[in-house]
Amino acid sequence: MEHPIGHLMQTTLENIKQMVDVDTVIGQPIQALDGSTVIPLSKVSFGFVCGGGEYQTNRAVPPDQPPFAGGSGAGVSLQPVGFLVVGPEGVRVLPAQQPTAWERALNNAPQLMDDIRSLLSPKQEKTPKEGPQA
Repeated sequence: MEHPIGHLMQTTLENIKQMVDVDTVIGQPIQALDGSTVIPLSKVSFGFVCGGGEYQTNRAVPPDQPPFAGGSGAGVSLQPVGFLVVGPEGVRVLPAQQPTAWERALNNAPQLMDDIRSLLSPKQEKTPKEGPQA
């Protein structure tokens, strides 16, 4: 005999599977008028909880149906990330949201450090290599 919590978990997971599939993360391609193909990209997060327990009862309970109480729940979050654009000029990713000033600063930090390093380091003059004397 299968415990009732097994059925409860199976039902919940089947419903989650219906909600979250590959088409949710990588959307259906869309043909643009210029011949480009636009593919939506999303971030999907979900949580799942299931629990239950057996309880005491004063009534006669059939042996194949233990006294059981349980419940389950799930939550899904879908966040657009960007769009993959495939066109004649190549492939590019367009972000769905503009980066904040802080994100731009973090993205540009390596280049900034290189620029500062090149300004502070002593300039090395290139000396012509001496070739064989004639």
